[in-house]
Parts: sequence; C-alpha cells; structure tokens
Amino acid sequence: MVTPDRLTALFHRYHQPLVRFLTRQLGDRDWAEEIAQETFVKALKQETIASERSWIFAVALNLVRDETRRDARHRKRLEVMRDEAKSASVVMPAVTSMERDEDRALARQAVDALAERDRDALLMREEGLSYGEIAAALDLSIGSVGTTLSRARRRLMEAYEKLEERND
Repeated sequence: MVTPDRLTALFHRYHQPLVRFLTRQLGDRDWAEEIAQETFVKALKQETIASERSWIFAVALNLVRDETRRDARHRKRLEVMRDEAKSASVVMPAVTSMERDEDRALARQAVDALAERDRDALLMREEGLSYGEIAAALDLSIGSVGTTLSRARRRLMEAYEKLEERND
C-alpha cells in the first residue's frame, strides 16, 4: 500500500495540476476538488503506482466519467440555478467583462462539443502532461497522441468558429 508519507508527497506534487485539469474538464472547481480528493483516497489504497502522474490523471478521468453518469441531472440543475442568479443580478458588468464572459462561455461550449478522447487529450496537454503520460492515461499509443491532439485542436477551432457565427 502507498504509505501516508508517500501519499502526502503525491498530494503536494499533483493536487494543484489535477484540480486545474478537473476544473477545466468539469467547469466546476468544487466538483473538481471532490474528484481530486477521491483520486488520492484511491491512491492510498493502491499497492503500487508505476507512472504516478498518468495513473492519477487516468483515475481522476474514470471518476469523472462515473460521476458524470450519476450526476448529470444534478449538474443541469446547478447550471440553471447559476444562469438564473446571473440574470437576476442587479449590477451590470462592463462591456469588456461581458465580452470576456461570452468568449469564455463559447470556448467552454466548444470544448464540451469535442469527443471525450479529444477533450481529455487537449486538457491533459494543457496541464503539461507529456505524450507518454497522455498515452498511458487514455490507453493510446504514444505515436497517436500527436495526431489526436492535432485533430482535437482543429475540431476545437471549428466548433468555436461555428458557435461564434451563431452568436453574430
């Protein structure tokens, strides 16, 4: 089993990058923190961890998939409540702030429109994972990671441009 000292070292090394990755993946920092916590609990129960970073990110992705299946309706309710709270707000943000928010929302929609593997690969790369770590986490060959990332970037840009056209 992973010792408490080893778990502490893993936590200090990977917690922040994992939470950033999960926040980008889920769009919700609190949920990301919960998944990260569950990931480290699983690490504590693990006998050995060969490739730490790719193992941690792969476990986190599996937890996200499980949670997403169970909590899809709950997330939808939270999004509706957030939208209602924003529309009920008395203070109108500055135009530049509104534009940034719109850009972020479009970018988030474009990321969400990607196939799961494309989205996961892009977000892992954005978090600094190497091709080898991405390959291990997504069960790909190292040689196909570059192709996957290239196609994912192209699809992301296409999705973003289509969303922009719709909003114009």
